Amino acid sequence: QVQVVESGGGLVQAGGSLRLSCIATGLTFGNSSMGWFRQAPGKEREGVGCINQWGSITHYPDSVKGRFTVSRDNAKNTMYLQMNSLKPEDTAMYYCAASPLQFTCTLARARYDYWGQGTQVTVSS
Repeated sequence: QVQVVESGGGLVQAGGSLRLSCIATGLTFGNSSMGWFRQAPGKEREGVGCINQWGSITHYPDSVKGRFTVSRDNAKNTMYLQMNSLKPEDTAMYYCAASPLQFTCTLARARYDYWGQGTQVTVSS
């Protein structure tokens, strides 16, 4: 049974930093590309970063490029999202997801098979 669990969310002031973690079990983590997504109330879920199975390729949307960094530790079945220079508009539920896509990664939600329950990030102004 595949389980994906996020942690590390919380309340932070604008300009601050947070690091989210995601542990995925029940799958071959080292063969899976991984992604971070977020969803604010009334908005669609959007990708904020992804990483291929080796950690050699990452993609980010313009809205977070230069502020967010995705990394992974395959020995620990864990992916991270380092978020710096946070803004109030970054407030959302953040989700981790696993995809069978190999060699590259994608911010397209439809390519991900397994999802976590999310962790809330709130940025105060």
